[in-house]
Amino acid sequence: MTPRPGSGSAPVLVLATANPHKVIELSRILTAERVEAEVASLGDFPGAPDVAETGSTFAENSLLKARAVAAFTGLASVADDSGLCCDALGGMPGVLSARWSGAHGDDESNLRLLLDQLSDVPDERRGAQFRCVAALVLPSGCEELSEGTLRGRLAREPRGANGFGYDPIFLPDGDERTTAEMPPAEKDAISHRGRALRGLVPAIAALPTVRLGSRLKGCA
Repeated sequence: MTPRPGSGSAPVLVLATANPHKVIELSRILTAERVEAEVASLGDFPGAPDVAETGSTFAENSLLKARAVAAFTGLASVADDSGLCCDALGGMPGVLSARWSGAHGDDESNLRLLLDQLSDVPDERRGAQFRCVAALVLPSGCEELSEGTLRGRLAREPRGANGFGYDPIFLPDGDERTTAEMPPAEKDAISHRGRALRGLVPAIAALPTVRLGSRLKGCA
């Protein structure tokens, strides 16, 4: 059933994504932070816009999605844009991470193409970082942004089945496991997306104290 404003004791927070992996991960992080909100996704809103990520930065893309979904649903919306930035590729694929091989969301093709492009890069130059910018947008126009980064290096072959995207080849600094080999809660504690979303927790936690559509405390 599509959530409606005021249907429960907490506000509805719409995650502006149709990616089931992100829905699970973002919902899990919010639950761990004990954020009181009814979490919905785009799947709960037939006809919700599929917003093209036309921005040149993670912040631009996250705001594009959150603004469109907040306007469509009339509810507070959270969106994120994230990607892998490789030192040897001058920071690419960056905002193009999800469509690096041409088809949006084809994780296996994206990963294989990247590994092919880095095949001759020595281990000491395989540094990389995951970056994420998360946006919270209210129908009133109030907006919050938060950024998270996870530094590491790239393995030569995929390992692990717990993650998605480039997780199977990303080794966080100080760890010999890929983020796809980590238990979900352990990954959430250090991940770029976890850090970005936790930066929004104070603003999200303020939502139950105001009516949906009102401005967050401190917003002009």
